[in-house]
Amino acid sequence: MKKTTRLKQLLDAPEILVMPGAYDCLSARIIEMAGFQAVQCSGYGFSACLLGQPDVGLLTFEEVLVHTKNIVNAVSIPVMADGDTGYGNAVNVVRTVREFEQAGAAGVNLEDQVWPKRCGHMSGKEVISLEEMVKKIEAAAWARQDKDFIINARTDARAVFGPEEAIRRAEAYWEAGADLIFLEAPRSIDELQLYADRLAAGGIRISANMLDGGRTPLVSFDDLEKMGYSRCSVPVMTIYAAARGVMDAVKQLYADRTNRNLEDKVLPFAEFNKLIGLPEIRDLEARFLSDDAVRTKYGSLDGLQVEKTNGR
Repeated sequence: MKKTTRLKQLLDAPEILVMPGAYDCLSARIIEMAGFQAVQCSGYGFSACLLGQPDVGLLTFEEVLVHTKNIVNAVSIPVMADGDTGYGNAVNVVRTVREFEQAGAAGVNLEDQVWPKRCGHMSGKEVISLEEMVKKIEAAAWARQDKDFIINARTDARAVFGPEEAIRRAEAYWEAGADLIFLEAPRSIDELQLYADRLAAGGIRISANMLDGGRTPLVSFDDLEKMGYSRCSVPVMTIYAAARGVMDAVKQLYADRTNRNLEDKVLPFAEFNKLIGLPEIRDLEARFLSDDAVRTKYGSLDGLQVEKTNGR
């Protein structure tokens, strides 16, 4: 089954689809191994990972595209790209959608902020007109070659104009051809419920965003499902967890002047190699390398089998 079709099925299912945010290939693989059925690329995470900079529109389209393609190739589950504002007007959106589709993404987020955009939970956001964003969504729907490729239209209008304008835009973007509506940064549980009552109850698929430390209260996935949400992204938890883990380990390394005391803070060599797919590489070597090549690398044919068994 195509990943686009699989993602569409997951969004159509009565159960909410939870999509943790991946900031790189390793985090995407961990998300898949944990049992989640789809991955959301995190522009916030990309900016922190690739640049060590905040999510304020510093990444280029090419940087995001290449990073997204690598993530797509690292997992077997559907990946939704983060297309920010589409990197320009409606004409730019056409190329953005087609490039992400060709990269193997199953869908893309497109938002109505003014470029350079910023994280949806930061202050200082601006949005383009409803009319301009409608044209961008129409262009995105027209540009896709696969009808199952998901257009996830995000509105940041709540921060600028309030909930009613967010609802008005959500309805307009849905009519323009979006498959999912992402209402960014509601301020309360009542507001989350308002969007569900006004939009999901009328057949519009809506998505919530549970951002650790953000403006929206953290609600359980089960409660969001009961409200009527089709999807929930958890965009930054993975990179926050990684940063905390590395900070704790490096601080101890600096204090102890040895890494002998870090067993509880790091994965063992063999376990990490398994996580990143070394056993699969060993299988390919056993299948396609000549006996002479194996002997050169491992000393004997049995040497490769030992490597496979030990995961080294």
